[in-house]
Amino acid sequence: MADEQKKIVPIDYTHREFTSIRDDLMQIAERYYPNTFRDFSEASFGALMLDAVAYVGDQLSFYLDYNVNETFLDTAYQYDNVLRHGRALGYKDTGRPSTYGQVALFILVPASSTGLGPNTSYIPVIKRGSRFSSTSGLNFVLTRNVDFADPKNQVVTARTDTATGAPTYYAIKAYGDVVSGFFGVERVVVGSYEKFKRITLSNPNITEIISIIDSQGHEYFEVENLSQDIIFKEITNNNYKNDNVPSILKPFLVSRKFVTEKDRYSINIQFGSGKSTESNVVAEPQKVALDVFGKTYVTDTTFDPTRLSKNENFGIVPSNTVLTITYRATNPLDSDIGVGTLTSVLSPAFNFKDRDLLSSTTVSAVIGSLEVSNEQPITGDVTNATSSELKRKVFDTFPTQNRAVTQADYENVAYRMHAKFGSIARCSAQRDPDSAKRNLNMYVISENRFGKLITTNSTIKGNLKTWLSHYRMVNDTIDILDAFVINLGIDFVVKGAIGIDKYTLLDKCIKTLQEHYKTRFFIGEHLYISDIYKVLKDVTGVTDVTKVKMNNKNGTQYSSTQFDVNSNISPDGSYLVSPANAIFEIKFPATDITGKII
Repeated sequence: MADEQKKIVPIDYTHREFTSIRDDLMQIAERYYPNTFRDFSEASFGALMLDAVAYVGDQLSFYLDYNVNETFLDTAYQYDNVLRHGRALGYKDTGRPSTYGQVALFILVPASSTGLGPNTSYIPVIKRGSRFSSTSGLNFVLTRNVDFADPKNQVVTARTDTATGAPTYYAIKAYGDVVSGFFGVERVVVGSYEKFKRITLSNPNITEIISIIDSQGHEYFEVENLSQDIIFKEITNNNYKNDNVPSILKPFLVSRKFVTEKDRYSINIQFGSGKSTESNVVAEPQKVALDVFGKTYVTDTTFDPTRLSKNENFGIVPSNTVLTITYRATNPLDSDIGVGTLTSVLSPAFNFKDRDLLSSTTVSAVIGSLEVSNEQPITGDVTNATSSELKRKVFDTFPTQNRAVTQADYENVAYRMHAKFGSIARCSAQRDPDSAKRNLNMYVISENRFGKLITTNSTIKGNLKTWLSHYRMVNDTIDILDAFVINLGIDFVVKGAIGIDKYTLLDKCIKTLQEHYKTRFFIGEHLYISDIYKVLKDVTGVTDVTKVKMNNKNGTQYSSTQFDVNSNISPDGSYLVSPANAIFEIKFPATDITGKII
């Protein structure tokens, strides 16, 4: 009986790391097995066994905690797991963002027979999809056709006859919109039928799927979800001259469809589960009447428009074919360029009216005269969201439910704008204090390729306004405005422990603050000076923090915004108040954070 009680070992289930598990095992061995194991020195066999068991226990505890944490969105840490939770809550990752901008296009057109103005027959239209390149090798694509015959374009005399002085060539200047990236094609061989076929494309920088066509000529259409059967197609309006509407939007019932799922470094195409023999997804007329469940007769044969489709397989899966996938991929590193750096014409596409009647030599001369330049910087590229930022977007997406009512809804919808339309680093929706109506001011800011805040260009703001109009309340109006950037510097004084190297400690303090402010501020977010005291106090070797001072950084490399730091300190001195339409930035942490060790 005594032996049975002897082996009842108390276990502390709160001890889960290596050291505590090893200590518990040591106490058990010394207490209950003193005659069996006596040598527990570091080099003994008993110590080896204790270390091995403690190591396994530590590993099991770690992975148990990891799996439990990754099961819930609020505790998940891994980016891919947060993204999976987001998909379950309705969040769709927009992928890597593109940059949008405007370029100036120049061509030379021969003069008319009278010399008064250019020959209109040789004024072309440059088509969307034409490619340009910057001095650093970044690719850009024209997003819409540019008609050089538009009367708004600037026309000047470019060349004259040396003898008579009459104009021989005119230069025409037009503006067009471009987006970063280039078009690419990938061909995928698909074997036998497979339910819910999934394809991963090889290019990790794809932002938009243009088309998918199999070897039989069937086209597959992108939808929001596989249960969606209706898409809207753009049809050319033949009555354009009378009603001034270039295209007509018409619903189209599709059976071949796919959805895209973007991971951090790849894009996947997901098909449904139907076979090609089930291609007829349109319901028969006699089967779209209202059937009354549980009765042997029908009392109402009213046409039910929601049952036009009888497809329950989420679309047809391609099989035994070759898919030709056309896509647009953004530049692999960054897509920000400065003024006047987009200068190369790679592959222009022109359209001339009655080209067969024109001189091929003159047409070639007009095409060869095309020049391009950007008069404004093309910016807007942002880095991939961190796990914390992605988690915040997911939390905000679920209550939004594809409509914008509150200010938080508008901010979430703005962050969800598709990557092919550009992207913003931070935004803040605020009610206009000078408006009696439901007018909102949305302040936005972007970042350049170095992660520094810059003004959002007009093209991205125009895309954002169009994007928000799809979700906004009918009586809401939105103004897209630029947020002011306030560049700050930090000066601190700390006391070091006796005998510690001051230079090493100072470097450690500065690097700790740099890491603390690695995440960007939000628009209108205050800077808590008390956090700086806490961060510095936790640095090993610091005994006290005696002084922290904030200052406004100005100069050619900084924002022109003037900000009086002393006037915007809170009454208790614990935080620096940010204006609602401004954002703080420590632009150059290596030089803007300075300190002293005493």
